[in-house]
Amino acid sequence: MTKQDGKLLIPVIPSGIIGYGAYVPRYRLPGMEISRVWKGTESGSPVKEKAVAGLDEDTVTMSIEAARNALNRAQINPTELRAVWIGSESHPYAVKPSSTIVAEAIGATPNISAADMEFACKAGSEAMTMALGLVGSGMGRYALAIGMDTAQGRPGDALEYTAASGGAAFILGPAEESLAIIEAAYSYVTDTPDFWRRAGQKYPSHGQRFTGEPAYFKHIRSAATTMMKESGAEPGDFQYAVFHQPNPKFPTRIAKELGFTKEQIAPGLLVSRIGNTYAGAALIGVSAVFDIANPGDRILMVSYGSGAGSDAFVFTMTDAVEERRTLAPSTESYITRRTEIDYATYVRYRGKLQR
Repeated sequence: MTKQDGKLLIPVIPSGIIGYGAYVPRYRLPGMEISRVWKGTESGSPVKEKAVAGLDEDTVTMSIEAARNALNRAQINPTELRAVWIGSESHPYAVKPSSTIVAEAIGATPNISAADMEFACKAGSEAMTMALGLVGSGMGRYALAIGMDTAQGRPGDALEYTAASGGAAFILGPAEESLAIIEAAYSYVTDTPDFWRRAGQKYPSHGQRFTGEPAYFKHIRSAATTMMKESGAEPGDFQYAVFHQPNPKFPTRIAKELGFTKEQIAPGLLVSRIGNTYAGAALIGVSAVFDIANPGDRILMVSYGSGAGSDAFVFTMTDAVEERRTLAPSTESYITRRTEIDYATYVRYRGKLQR
């Protein structure tokens, strides 16, 4: 395999992650509370609880928090960033970018490229792919990629049990400064309409049976197997694996099918505790793994976004991770910081009632 041949996206200039940061809002809505309201029974939820953004939180404010954590770990001046790219399904404005607000708040303006990404739940990894292209081509030394969401589900819909808030930010830079080197990336996409939301609609719709085998499993499977085949790797070569986590069952099933063990996916499998953070789901799983991984460990991440597509990344940890991860709050610290709320409070916080 060379940089010019094959299907993988391999940077011309060796690149990696020099800083990362997560954010999860403190409010938690138990799954049994949703079941109590809509089914009259406190059972049957796919997750224990989900994270809910507060009245003063949205994709922008949460992105700022995660970006500041990433900057603290990267130990660079924000003016050195050449790009701020944010992937989300829940940008607070239909016409006005989230990225310019975040860039201004962290002190990265005005000499900066800023853009918002949209590709359902893989918008965050899409931003990472673009950042890898910028840094890996030498056009810019550092780029910030964020996956963040305040996901919404129609009241009473199956999505409401898992649609959650949170995500993570990653600063990409030269390999010699990285805490995790990116060996390669790969993207696999088709036109598979399993989940969508038209302009002007408040809540998304989903294609029921299409969300499984034709959508999630086909794309995750194809991206992961192609990545491993093209890079000459096997499941046993990785210490950890993170797959997009819309619910606990899907990533557990695909991991087993691909040959990964429960121990390899457990540290990054957060959906039961915080719900599905959509564009942030795979990225925040990786941030949790970075918090505990050792130098030399290899990590496979495969995202999934409806519509449909998957991005696969292979990371190799460096010695720098042991010192850098102590420079900002861990992912676990955000998860364990929790305040439980009831369904009525959730309805108020997420604007479910229109007056």
